[in-house]
Amino acid sequence: MTDHCGHREPSLTSATEARGLEALISRAARAGRGPAPVERWNPDFCGDLDMEIKADGTWFYLGTPIGRMPLVQLFSSVLRKDADGKTYLVTPVERVGIRVADAPFVAVEMNVSGTGDDQVITFRTNVGDVVTAGPGHPLRFVDEDTTGGLKPYVLVRGRLEALVARPVMYELVEHGEEIDIDGRAMFAVRSGGEVYPIMPAEKLERLSA
Repeated sequence: MTDHCGHREPSLTSATEARGLEALISRAARAGRGPAPVERWNPDFCGDLDMEIKADGTWFYLGTPIGRMPLVQLFSSVLRKDADGKTYLVTPVERVGIRVADAPFVAVEMNVSGTGDDQVITFRTNVGDVVTAGPGHPLRFVDEDTTGGLKPYVLVRGRLEALVARPVMYELVEHGEEIDIDGRAMFAVRSGGEVYPIMPAEKLERLSA
């Protein structure tokens, strides 16, 4: 027998090494079959895990980088960000909190096909997700106050986003164009029939001067 948080059997919070976590999560994640149906699970919260995803997408467990990509991919398949803004690893029997410095994923590659209204931009993340920007997977652009730079994000699934890596961001903005949005000239990018504003056209002109 076990309680809701699995305390009388091995649990996520009691596993003290990555191999123990791997064994537990693999039973829930159906390894190799894509993300688990975490949105349908509603387990009890069982505390926080000493796991963090750094801004560059590197996963740390107990202060040590997780170097095995298959293990990172396994963990990423049971990630869920809830309405409280926190990110969790979720199995059918427990939910544990982890820390995320920025976004849980990083878009490390992109491909563009078509032009104009038919343009489609597809991203690949550091954990192997392939996402086409468009309905259900919007792009958003955030001004980085500390540097004056730009941070694009693409929604991968649920509330989980990928930060577009800087080299990919430069490639992305090369496909931007000036588009009138609600009577205002905006520098924007098209994908999947949607238009995503990056910044006002006059701001781009000032930056380019």
